[in-house]
Amino acid sequence: MSENFNAPNSIDVLKRIEEAKAILRDLGLPPAQQNDRSALTLLALLNLNVNTPWSDASNYLLGITPIMEFIAQNYAKTYAPNTRETIRRQTVHQFVEAGFLIPNPDKPSRPTNSPKTVYQIEATALELFRSYETNQWSEKLRNYLASIETLKRRYAQEREMQRIPVTLVTGKSIFLSPGGQNMLIEKIINDFCSLFTPGGKLIYVGDTGDKWGYFDSESLKPLGVTVEAHGKMPDVVVHYVQKNWLVLIEAVTSHGAVTPKRRNELQIVFNNSTAGLVFVTAFNHRSDMARYLNEISWETEVWIAEAPTHIIHFNGERFLGPY
Repeated sequence: MSENFNAPNSIDVLKRIEEAKAILRDLGLPPAQQNDRSALTLLALLNLNVNTPWSDASNYLLGITPIMEFIAQNYAKTYAPNTRETIRRQTVHQFVEAGFLIPNPDKPSRPTNSPKTVYQIEATALELFRSYETNQWSEKLRNYLASIETLKRRYAQEREMQRIPVTLVTGKSIFLSPGGQNMLIEKIINDFCSLFTPGGKLIYVGDTGDKWGYFDSESLKPLGVTVEAHGKMPDVVVHYVQKNWLVLIEAVTSHGAVTPKRRNELQIVFNNSTAGLVFVTAFNHRSDMARYLNEISWETEVWIAEAPTHIIHFNGERFLGPY
């Protein structure tokens, strides 16, 4: 990625970028985040142009696109639209992990993959940044670094409080990240499973924030299934013990419907299963299903959360007959 700057005051621009890099080094960021991209991102988050003193740094809420716009307007560095994910994954994510950047402080329940996601410099860190190039910097940095683990734990607890609690039939509770497909997954576990796999054993639940949200791998082994990589797993796996079925459920909003291609992928993952495989696509609303009608595989099932007591069978003659 080119790092050429076209601003008339390019010397001042480069000086300000070097200052931001020095701060990132002092904070202990990895070398991969001690670059121009990360420095410019930090400056945007602090609303600092070339001439703004560090003491005037602020912490407005900013999304990735406004960050890129600020950099272009104030530092004459234009990042291509396809670098948006690079900034998010290789700079912003590390700032969040370091504890000085808070995602969605205005609405912690907002999923981080939402287009409305915003970020804000944490208040204690803001005070630290404002002290840069003063006699107080070294002492404030030392105190900040000593307290950062406490800050990270505090914000982690606040995010944890926003998670979606789901109680399993065993009485055990699991907690899913808010938003995304997890709202539908909650309905699958509470409604679909209680109605159509009563007494079933929950084996696996994917999570927006943590792909292995819940995984009872030991319960798969007696069924002849060993999963090495999670990339092909469905969103929910339930062992309906009474009929010895493995029910594989996709919550549409993540992978999409169980298409013929997806069905084949799942059959490969669970090829050695001694339990029969049942494929289910779950939607929140019937209108959601309408968009996928041409893609849904035969010999699968469709469940709609807004009409939880019914299932639509894409199974041909097996279910032909009067009700």
